[in-house]
Amino acid sequence: MGGLTMKRLLFYAFSSVVILGSLAFYSCNNDDDADYSVYYPNALVTIKTNSSTGQVYFQLDESTTILPVNMKKSRYGDKELRALTNFRVQEGQSGHYSKSAYVNWVDTILTKNMAQSFGAKDDEKYGKDPVEIVKDWTTVVEDGYITLRFRTYFGSRVKHVVNLVKGDKPYEVVFHHNAFGDTGGFVRDGLVAFRLKDLPDTQGKAVDLTLKWQSFSGMKSVKFKYTTRK
Repeated sequence: MGGLTMKRLLFYAFSSVVILGSLAFYSCNNDDDADYSVYYPNALVTIKTNSSTGQVYFQLDESTTILPVNMKKSRYGDKELRALTNFRVQEGQSGHYSKSAYVNWVDTILTKNMAQSFGAKDDEKYGKDPVEIVKDWTTVVEDGYITLRFRTYFGSRVKHVVNLVKGDKPYEVVFHHNAFGDTGGFVRDGLVAFRLKDLPDTQGKAVDLTLKWQSFSGMKSVKFKYTTRK
């Protein structure tokens, strides 16, 4: 693998993105001519399982499904999770899936349901430590999820907790971060995905979904287009 060892690459990946699952599948060799692009994610997907066949597959966006030719079952059973992955689209039959692909690796993201809102007590219940939401291809609303790349301080091994609750309006959500006092140290990024099934059905229409959060310079908000998953 040339000048970079697998151990160093994995350390870099897990140090840079701190809230991730375990590396589920990885392909590596010692060829000096290795394609280093495989070490970086090229897709954000939902890991799903075909209820009839048990075959694992990936939901790439609202309408595109990927059949992984080198994976039959999900190591997570029938649990649905968001994940970063690196795959290579293959030629040939993909059945009723949109495409087939060879999966180099897949790494799950913390995937949560929305939390119950307690109204004015939400800050007390879920925390209001500041974060910044990073404008990035991994910050996206698709397939019934909102996936967020956020940035804040991490100083020790204290576990930070993040939650998403309903806001005051039907399609408004609020991101909460509790650092449990761990508010110094290094600035690092985290990834988390929230299922939006608690929001009202959009009846097939695209609506504006507003995300609000406590930033380092006060409350901020951003809008996404959202359609309830079919």
